[in-house]
Amino acid sequence: MTPPIVFLSDFGYRNEWVGICHAVINKIAPESHVIDLSHGVPPLDVRAGALLLSDSLPYLRHEAVILAVVDPSVGRELDIAIRTGNGRILVGPDNGLLAPAWRAAEGVAKAVSITSSEIRLEPVSQSFHARDVFAPAAAHLATGASFDDLGEQIEPQTLVDLHLSEPTVEPGKIACEVLDLNRFGNVQLNVRTSHLAAAGLDQSERLSVEATSGSAVVKRVATYADLTAGEWGLMVDPRGWLSVIRGNPSNAAADLGVGADDLVWLSRGSD
Repeated sequence: MTPPIVFLSDFGYRNEWVGICHAVINKIAPESHVIDLSHGVPPLDVRAGALLLSDSLPYLRHEAVILAVVDPSVGRELDIAIRTGNGRILVGPDNGLLAPAWRAAEGVAKAVSITSSEIRLEPVSQSFHARDVFAPAAAHLATGASFDDLGEQIEPQTLVDLHLSEPTVEPGKIACEVLDLNRFGNVQLNVRTSHLAAAGLDQSERLSVEATSGSAVVKRVATYADLTAGEWGLMVDPRGWLSVIRGNPSNAAADLGVGADDLVWLSRGSD
């Protein structure tokens, strides 16, 4: 069975970019099913794309070819394919987008630059490597091409890495940052439940959330239904990060006045 191709990008759906990549894949690997993981990554946000991809790995078939394209400097970086230590295959730009995923998949076992004219669609557009380089490479790998067919091997230690910032944890307080905001205004923080425990905040029913432009006292909840309209909450989102939320139809991000990368402080609130 031809393995699926899991496709992630910041392309959106207003133009033909996603569809034309599907078409290229279909010509080369017609039996390979394409799974659109997301095309709503914030434009040019490599970190957001990298985080979404690495968080999604446990739910993707191990043999799937992963095609990820968030490429602010398209044409400047190497176009690469990677086999991880546990056998996953990743295709995308060498700008750190793939780094958290390969780290979660036991590192890089082999990496190649995608340079073969037998693989790429020539002439390669300098502004659309997703169509001309990444999509055909992913399709050829799905149909059984070897890494040596794609291009020259490169040393794993030369690949661009990307490390997510860790929160600063102190007794009773966590200094963290906003990772992402979703369309409902939920504020995803770079905090896991392990950080709450390390700060001694894991048993607190209420926490204080402070940002530069606003603050709130939130209650720990398991789901959105635990909040009344406008009530503040803190829950673990489906990807395992703590998120500040408000009962619908309120918007936590707007009311806190925060955006991606903004600093946020968590501390014990009034129970």
